[in-house]
Amino acid sequence: MTPAAPEPLDRDALRTALRARRAAIPAAERVAAAQALVAQLERIPEFLTDRRIGGYWAVDGELPLAALMNGLRARNQQYCLPVVGAGRTLRFAPWSPGVAVRPNRYGIPEPAVAPGGTLAPAELDLVLVPLLGFDRHGQRLGFGGGYYDRSFAFLAGRADVAKPLLVGVGYACQQVRPIEPQPWDVRLDYVATERELLDFTAPVEPA
Repeated sequence: MTPAAPEPLDRDALRTALRARRAAIPAAERVAAAQALVAQLERIPEFLTDRRIGGYWAVDGELPLAALMNGLRARNQQYCLPVVGAGRTLRFAPWSPGVAVRPNRYGIPEPAVAPGGTLAPAELDLVLVPLLGFDRHGQRLGFGGGYYDRSFAFLAGRADVAKPLLVGVGYACQQVRPIEPQPWDVRLDYVATERELLDFTAPVEPA
């Protein structure tokens, strides 16, 4: 992939630039990246042992997660997809290939389950979080809706590792220069790309 261009400072402009950058990735590179991502995620001990793994249904050029499914099934882990809930928050529902889905208000497929069949974010053990951009300090640039930050706000400001672990997932070309965190931003524990795994689980030193 070609080297990243300098990033605009404006968050909306940066999101537009990152969407275009991601859309330009050739199909063959996407397939190769999806396979390479598995090896990076398997370097996280909890990814191999935790019971409930939250994921996402890849849309708009996001790095697909289908290559993970065989390993999760072999380890008897439960894969859960997000379901849009009240107050611009997310809940999660178990899903496996062949289980019915339906489009949500944004046209993204989500498990066709009754509200009582969903899980609260705190009930997951590890969550694979989609993103538009990331930096090398655990900060994520999302899509602007705030769903993940609201849903995992109970993890904000933590000094030590807590459940669920938040693992940002994206292409290496989505790395940006340091992102100034906003008060509502929830820091990631890891970022996994097709090239590397970034670990941010070391305790945060008090200011």
